[in-house]
Amino acid sequence: MVSREPLLRAGFCIVQMEDRILEHYLEEFQLGADVVAAEAETLFGALIGCDDADLIAKVLSAWNEKGVEEDELFAMASLMRGRMKRIASEHDTFVDIVGTGGGAAKTFNVSTAAAFVIAGTGLPVAKHGNRAATSNSGSVDVLTSLGVDVDIEPSKSEQNLNQHGLCFMFAPRFHSLSPTLATARRSLGRPTIFNNLGPLCNPASTPHSVIGVWDKHMLETTANVLMRLGAGRSWVVYGEGGLDEIALKGTTLVAEVGDDKVDVFEISAADFDVFTLGKDVPSKCSPDESAAMIQSVLGNEQKDRDPERLVLINAAAAIYVSGSAPSLPDAYAQVEQSIRSGEARKKLKTMRAELS
Repeated sequence: MVSREPLLRAGFCIVQMEDRILEHYLEEFQLGADVVAAEAETLFGALIGCDDADLIAKVLSAWNEKGVEEDELFAMASLMRGRMKRIASEHDTFVDIVGTGGGAAKTFNVSTAAAFVIAGTGLPVAKHGNRAATSNSGSVDVLTSLGVDVDIEPSKSEQNLNQHGLCFMFAPRFHSLSPTLATARRSLGRPTIFNNLGPLCNPASTPHSVIGVWDKHMLETTANVLMRLGAGRSWVVYGEGGLDEIALKGTTLVAEVGDDKVDVFEISAADFDVFTLGKDVPSKCSPDESAAMIQSVLGNEQKDRDPERLVLINAAAAIYVSGSAPSLPDAYAQVEQSIRSGEARKKLKTMRAELS
């Protein structure tokens, strides 16, 4: 561990000190060493304090190559949660649905579409997200294209959650990281530990979540950390083909958090009583293209087509883990009715009116 005190006594400026700390951990990661809990705050401080994007990128890349361990992810998530701004929910049961980004397979912003659908059933949603770092379109990018302004004060997000049962929390409003760190992440073009940290650090502390991960090797790690952070029943999912969401085609690995344990199993669209080859889902959508598809889904224009089905199975998972439906087919029926009745579309209209 590199301590700040000796460096300060030696006359190093803050910039030099942060660089030295990161150079130390770059060497440690290259040697295969893990970050122990007592050192996590030092490393975290250096990552958000360093002005050298290339150095940060090298450290994050080396960390990826070594492999992020559960204790490391838990320590960093605990630090972020301890520092973040929070909002208070008047709801006992509410959810977040979010992907980590960085998946090999890229569609449109399914979890953002699902948030409107879930809220349309009456189950509140506190969705946490950011602009794209490793994907074509982040949740904030597509919401902007939809005419929803999410760059608002945390108090306004809290008001929206409590009055309308839906809020979008723009990560930079709640977490004090740094523009240089964001630049470093974008320069890598692939996911890092921060892709996992965001979904684990929801400012509303949602009791239930559906979190999609880009790498099946992070499935149980993420679920175990979620459990250690005190989450209620939640799913961490990895879709066949590299989707950071439940897949319409093939199987999806699920790590379910509940009763102080994590259970791992497989599901498919058939478990929702949905049968399709999943051939018609668009890929690699830009924010505008994704926004157009979301509006089409919410407007009943994709009825019984694969884009709608993909949104519905993911939304149904959130309904199910929250305890709002006894089975996946029952949950699917609820979210399908949210679209058919126009309630999901009304949630989009409300968010536009409230936030724009």
